[in-house]
Amino acid sequence: MSTRILLIGFMAAGKTTLGKALARDLGLQFIDLDHYIENRYHSTVGQIFAERGEEAFRQIEQRMLHEVAEFENVIIATGGGTPCFFDNMDYMNAQGITVFLEASVDVIHTRLTIARVQRPLVKGKTADELRHYITDMLEHRRPHYARAQHLFCADRLENNAQVAESVKRFKEQIL
Repeated sequence: MSTRILLIGFMAAGKTTLGKALARDLGLQFIDLDHYIENRYHSTVGQIFAERGEEAFRQIEQRMLHEVAEFENVIIATGGGTPCFFDNMDYMNAQGITVFLEASVDVIHTRLTIARVQRPLVKGKTADELRHYITDMLEHRRPHYARAQHLFCADRLENNAQVAESVKRFKEQIL
């Protein structure tokens, strides 16, 4: 029996952090969809956005989602916007176990403040602008995220102990 887990949620919700740890623990392959796209297109997501526009990026993202969602024994961390376009949420729900990693605005704000230079969508925003952006985007995306089969609180992923405890909790609640 093949396992396919798709993690969805806002940027900095912890999809990659938890996904990697979970994949290690379960002996599954881990794929970060954004990194997969970057490797296939030899360009960063930010560059693809800038050069081709969001619509073209979302079409690429959908094609690559359909490719990786055919793999077996895999945990896939999707991009924050992936569930919000086309029929991506229906497709993911049909392909495997979908889990919305929910993190609070405060936690996302803290994580993005630390990693701001690595995130083109939030680069250059003041603390207040960043909080407003997170709140607005979460409100817009929540109906899509809420269509996941499972909800998992991802507020506690700040150190190895919290990640290990979250992996244990994830397995108990979802698998």
